[in-house]
Amino acid sequence: MFEMYIMNRINKIMSLLFILTKKNQGYLTHFCIIILCLFHFSCETDRNKRGYEYAPDMFYSEAYETYAPNTFFSDGKTAQPPVSGSIPRHMIPHQYPKTSEGQRLAGLELINPFEANEDNLSRGKVEYNVFCANCHGIDGRGDGNLYTSGKYPSEPPSLITKEMLKMPDGEYYHIMTVGSSIMGSFASLIRPQDKWKIILYIKNDLSLEEINNIQ
Repeated sequence: MFEMYIMNRINKIMSLLFILTKKNQGYLTHFCIIILCLFHFSCETDRNKRGYEYAPDMFYSEAYETYAPNTFFSDGKTAQPPVSGSIPRHMIPHQYPKTSEGQRLAGLELINPFEANEDNLSRGKVEYNVFCANCHGIDGRGDGNLYTSGKYPSEPPSLITKEMLKMPDGEYYHIMTVGSSIMGSFASLIRPQDKWKIILYIKNDLSLEEINNIQ
């Protein structure tokens, strides 16, 4: 029935087009044809229906929505966890455990790939002030606002002591990645390249006076 209804409408429009175009080929005729077509198809006696859908596949997605039910999987969910062992593209997993031995190995094997130039030090300073200064302080003395306000349970270590400044870059990177003691992991917060630049900033530009005194 629906197909017959559509065909009847199309026949009526085609007949009207034939009559109009036969009499006049001007722009006004074409304009009138367009208006008549729009008017004809916009008329509908049943106001409870939304009307005709000319591209239903764009409204009713053929693909499953993320959180829609899905009978294909055993748990009935469309959203599935990543396959075990999969990693994001371009990501290199940090393979050192959160142990003293893991930290030592990271210090021996991980090498900072960036040079201590102006751009890298500038980026390191920005990232340090965002992620590190709250605990370790603007100058790296361990007197950040989180500690001085009484909200931190123990004093953060100073980053400008002789021991800390001589610590291998890989150990710094390891600590920022997996955490140490009560310091949490920043693996999901700081990009790998920015961790290395923070290390450059700490060792080269954080407090030049203190660094020169140590050396």
